[in-house]
Amino acid sequence: MSQAAAWPDVIRDFERVDPAVVDQAAQFPSSILADVAGRRGALHGRIAPLAPSMRFAGPALTVEVRPGDNLMIHAAMAVAKPGDVILVDGKGDLSAALMGEIMSQQCVALGVAAVVIDGAVRDSEAIRELGFPMYAAGLNPNGPTKAVSGRLNHPISIGGVTVCPGDLVVGDADGVTVIERAKAAAMLPLAVEKVAAETRRIADIKSRKALRPAWLDGALRAAGVIKDGETL
Repeated sequence: MSQAAAWPDVIRDFERVDPAVVDQAAQFPSSILADVAGRRGALHGRIAPLAPSMRFAGPALTVEVRPGDNLMIHAAMAVAKPGDVILVDGKGDLSAALMGEIMSQQCVALGVAAVVIDGAVRDSEAIRELGFPMYAAGLNPNGPTKAVSGRLNHPISIGGVTVCPGDLVVGDADGVTVIERAKAAAMLPLAVEKVAAETRRIADIKSRKALRPAWLDGALRAAGVIKDGETL
């Protein structure tokens, strides 16, 4: 029997990204973290916050469901620890909402940091008023079924990104970025450098010191747009 076949459908315990790494990562925009991670790890733009003010950081608790069924999300909430981010591979299905106000209230009471769903949710006005960070691919007033098994804390694919339990997840108005747990700490000093470089660039633009990036001519030459020795 293979190791994968031996795994239970529900895995209760897993190694989470260090809380200190989460706290530091929360200081950076999702875009900065995506850049320093090699411009990868950002979920598809269809998965967006219900309100632009929503933001979060935390370890991934992964859920796989069948389209339109939220049984395993309830299971995820039963094993979640404070600070966890519940990520749901909902197969991109928008025919029924997988979560609404009641489950969001439960998440707040449990200390869940956020929910990210590649699927639909409902009760959006109430969730916005609650202030709970909810990211979804769309809205639908239909309710879900609660009868089909899925998997909990296995690797999932969500928004075009593979996510493993315990990975670092950061979200803000731009969307959601995921960084592998083992690489997360190494990304933080790179994020500091990236923010400093962008801050200098913005200052140079505002002061009129440099109104175009220094790399532009070289990139244009490499692309064959302008000839050697030529500038715009």
